Amino acid sequence: MPRVDLLTTLPALGEDDVLAVPVGADGALPVWLSSPAPGTPAPVPAELLAGALRDTGNTGRAGTITNLPVPGRRPRSVVAVGLGDGTLPHLRGYVSTAVRRAQTLAESGATRLVLPVDGAAGPAGADEVRAAVEAALLAGYRFRETSTPHPARLATVAVVATDGADPAVVAAARAGEVTGSAVAWARDLVNTPSNTKDPAWLAEQAVRRLSGLPHVTVTVLGPEELADGGFGGVLAVGGGSASPPRVVVAAYEPPGAGPARPVLVGKGITFDTGGISIKPTAGMREMKTDMAGGAAVLAALDAAARLGLPVAVTAVVPAAENAVSGSSYRPADVVRHVGGRTTEVQNTDAEGRMVLADGLAWGRLELGATVLVDVATLTGAMKVALGTRTAGLYATTDGLATALSTAALHAGERVWRMPLAEEYADLLDSAVADANNAPGNPGGTTAALFLRPFAGDLPWAHLDVAGPARAGSDDAEVVKGGTGFGARILLRWLEAGAPLDPPPTVAD
Repeated sequence: MPRVDLLTTLPALGEDDVLAVPVGADGALPVWLSSPAPGTPAPVPAELLAGALRDTGNTGRAGTITNLPVPGRRPRSVVAVGLGDGTLPHLRGYVSTAVRRAQTLAESGATRLVLPVDGAAGPAGADEVRAAVEAALLAGYRFRETSTPHPARLATVAVVATDGADPAVVAAARAGEVTGSAVAWARDLVNTPSNTKDPAWLAEQAVRRLSGLPHVTVTVLGPEELADGGFGGVLAVGGGSASPPRVVVAAYEPPGAGPARPVLVGKGITFDTGGISIKPTAGMREMKTDMAGGAAVLAALDAAARLGLPVAVTAVVPAAENAVSGSSYRPADVVRHVGGRTTEVQNTDAEGRMVLADGLAWGRLELGATVLVDVATLTGAMKVALGTRTAGLYATTDGLATALSTAALHAGERVWRMPLAEEYADLLDSAVADANNAPGNPGGTTAALFLRPFAGDLPWAHLDVAGPARAGSDDAEVVKGGTGFGARILLRWLEAGAPLDPPPTVAD
């Protein structure tokens, strides 16, 4: 990933630089370009750029782009991008468009993107700078571990903000860097092919990345420990694979943390064939990404620890490969989970809820959780309901739902609260177990209802990220492939203290 520098003024520009220019409404150019201070020459003639904007129809609408090579190549090139109405989503779009163009030019020798972020309404504040840094790092992300040759990449992104020396802005830039790095790690985990990424490999990556961080301990439960702990769901789902399951438990416990003990549970299915209820080939092609929930909770803990947040948090990732063999679990099997609750298996392709059930119960019974949040690529029904850019949010309390929705707004990741509709609970009935694992439609809601008992009486939320965890194309800071969706939501919630109640309203 490129280094991010935070500057208060435009640096001297050379032939290895790409300069981004935010274009306001009606093609308005920033003051530093249209009316530079005396003795401070503009880096590119404003008249030249204004003419190019007119010729390309760039009136500042969000996402519009004008590329302009500069005589003398100082800077090497200008990329003028519409800033729209200057909201955080439009700022992220401006940054992402500029970064992608600069990465293309990096293949021909450019090494630095100079990225002014002040808007027409005034200097960028902490929120704007953090959003810009995150977008700069994530929009330029590419997974290249299994391809050669690797194209040249930008070495530096220089974010220019007039108030860049303000301690709050400096801290925001640092938070953006940490967040971007953590989400990029989650994307790497998601994008790694499953012939490399088995449960043991995923556990090893968590140990390697997290165990050296201050106040973080990582424990990996293998098959014997899982049997002793009653992880019947994990063992059943992973029983058909030559790669045995694991459960990763990563705990961050800083000194002075308050009494809250949020436990984040992430689905870690490293590949999903569907098991005996096998998927068609087309349905398996993206199944290396079925552990995206696990990657998200690990990344959130990684960022929380690196930022030194004063809240203790534990991430639990039940990791298994749902394979087909003579030892696979079968329809009509009855599985006993952590805590003793039983499930009648009606469909082995409803495996995510089987492992999450163990993780939630373990967090409640053994890890001292005060609140539980799980993240999972759980149901195709959620993609039908909300599309591929919005996650479904289920919660047992309005306060927790509001807190997570607020965190999502700050993170720039979209969620929509869905109903835990009690009228569908009877669909989970089983004649031989406490519930069945495939109660039918509405699929997202019945899956959430299946999980709810494992949280007991604790506040609990469930994020079904089956749509936004994967992307088929680039959009703003999201790139094709694994997105790391959910990590930023959880981190923002932790930064707020993992609240269970909505923020207080301000009296008039």
